[in-house]
Amino acid sequence: MVARSHDYRGMFSADGTRVTTKKTIPEIAAEPGVVVEDPASGFCGAVVRIDSREVTLEDRHGRHRVFPLRPAAFLYEGAPATLVKPAAAATGPAISASGSVRVANLKARTARAARIWVEGIHDAALVETVWGHDLRVEGVVVEPLHGVDDLAAAVAEFGPAPHRRLGILVDHLVAGSKETRQAQSVAGANVLVTGHPYVDVWEAVKPACVGIRAWPRIPRGTDWKTGVCAALRWGEPADGARRVLGAVRSYRDLETPLIGAVEQLIDFVTQEG
Repeated sequence: MVARSHDYRGMFSADGTRVTTKKTIPEIAAEPGVVVEDPASGFCGAVVRIDSREVTLEDRHGRHRVFPLRPAAFLYEGAPATLVKPAAAATGPAISASGSVRVANLKARTARAARIWVEGIHDAALVETVWGHDLRVEGVVVEPLHGVDDLAAAVAEFGPAPHRRLGILVDHLVAGSKETRQAQSVAGANVLVTGHPYVDVWEAVKPACVGIRAWPRIPRGTDWKTGVCAALRWGEPADGARRVLGAVRSYRDLETPLIGAVEQLIDFVTQEG
């Protein structure tokens, strides 16, 4: 049985008798990425590991600290809480990182002629982490495009056709952006361009997943990754990439616009003709 802690408060009845009431302290499952604060030290961080006796937190600077699991030992969203080890998953079909049913004893399908292009290697790494199983089932190859400045020429060289569809994932796909204009210039029956509103794919990772409360705002004209790493004291962009990409485990760690965009592309390129 899981130990429960309570905050007891005394009060008096009408006849002067002391009555003891209790306020239940909530129990929070210490899933990876859950952000809590140790009120004694002021250390605030996201859960990265937990066992039956202690929990490891990582703060926004990448520092780790280990705390014993005690009743009402932490603050969760500003209120006292008890961290508990997450319950074991119920027995059932194995689920992939994308939320689909995992195919047992998978042998990757021969690659289709269709392709999915993404803007850079970080986009490709995130897609592989979350949708890699699905892509191997469907025989879809994801390739980094390294920018969209010459997108029309690249699409023309690829030669999209009903049996050779092309899906393109674009960052910062918002009204009036360069990326949106490029997307509109190549979209067609055999080319689908989807995207998300974030300046960079890192921003499509939920802040709590990397142990921060929110992604910092970076002034226009400053390289976004460089500005983020400076604001969060993460070192160089390569250090930040290892931190961000290493934290993502499943679709639950990503914002909805990115999830929807990738799912659309997979559906599109696997529907030949």
